[in-house]
Amino acid sequence: MTKYFIKGGKKICGEIKIQGAKNSVLPILAACILNYGEITLKNCPEISDVDNTLKILELLGCKIIREKNILIINSRNLDSSNIPENLACEMRSSIVFMGSLLSRNKKVIITKPGGCKLGDRPIDLHIDALIKMGANIKFIENKIICVCDKLKGCVINLKFASVGATQNIILAACLANGMTKIINAAREPEIIDLQNFLVKMGAKVYGAGTNEIYIFGVKNLSKNFEYKIMPDRIIASSYLVASAITKGDILINNITPAHLPLNYFLKIGCMVKIHKNKVFLQAPENIKPIDYLETDVYPGFPTDLQSQFLSLLSVANGKSIIKEKIFNERYKNIFELKKINADIKISEDKKKFIINGVKNLKSSNNLITHDLRGGVGLVLVSLFIKGECVINDEKDFIKRGHENIVRDLNKLSADIKILDK
Repeated sequence: MTKYFIKGGKKICGEIKIQGAKNSVLPILAACILNYGEITLKNCPEISDVDNTLKILELLGCKIIREKNILIINSRNLDSSNIPENLACEMRSSIVFMGSLLSRNKKVIITKPGGCKLGDRPIDLHIDALIKMGANIKFIENKIICVCDKLKGCVINLKFASVGATQNIILAACLANGMTKIINAAREPEIIDLQNFLVKMGAKVYGAGTNEIYIFGVKNLSKNFEYKIMPDRIIASSYLVASAITKGDILINNITPAHLPLNYFLKIGCMVKIHKNKVFLQAPENIKPIDYLETDVYPGFPTDLQSQFLSLLSVANGKSIIKEKIFNERYKNIFELKKINADIKISEDKKKFIINGVKNLKSSNNLITHDLRGGVGLVLVSLFIKGECVINDEKDFIKRGHENIVRDLNKLSADIKILDK
């Protein structure tokens, strides 16, 4: 458990470099087991989700050398197909091991995945696709047991553009017989990063970033190569929010500007400048409300930024509306924000939030994190409040995705201290 002690009221200003993307590195780590060579991954974030993924890889038989943000992974002698329950339950992303392990070992045993509790997160799209590719899947209590003789390519039309299902199908198809076509594929930048990584490994994957992806199965993958993980667009956007909510200015380095929802920062009155892989933001004196904002799959507004913008709009100069379309339990931060006097109403189906901006929020010594992004949202709003807020992160959600949020924000003139128990 970690407690965050935040004395707000200071402008977040300065320059920051962004870590590697959590949502990119995790499927890429799962993809490493397809390869019989040695892979050097650069810009790997030092976060707990990566720690747990590396434990899985080691238990499967991979050899790993780690030095800060560089990983050297050799999966030549991988000899297991069993994902330990305690590790699978820690992360939603553990599900992508199904595709890569089936593709290489023809077998995988995994517990239903965990992660942040955001409501229904069904894996039926993953299961249906793998069955269509030739897998035999059984459920025994909370275990998923998958076996196959040889996966075969086919056409898979996803009823929802799921990032995880798209990744799993790509990984399963890399060594399958024939061509696999994914219709209504997820288009997130992290899908493109996975494709670029796999192509460098020798796989034949085309179309990432569009709604149709083609994978032509190859006989084997065995290359020694280096790859650099893309920067984290969610963290970059979160730090833009930190500066906007505190009336500061910030320069974000090492980012792809096209991946960020910069139009929403323009809507609230920020001045934004772009130069190559840098974004500069200057906050307005008064944050404008946003009439209507809804989360959606890429290129729509990311659900992983909903909590941060909920905090931002809670201090805007007027009424805003947010609709959450992806996760049906991404509303719990509202109850925490009410503790600090935020004026937010929630619809009966808990998907629409009506926010009336409040200029003077009060401090609280009992804010509780419910998930990774919600925890970050509480940190951001605490930066605004004049006084000290205490955030109780009992399950260390924030460390799942942020390498060192305290270091980063203190570098930007925040006043944050932590207590690890």
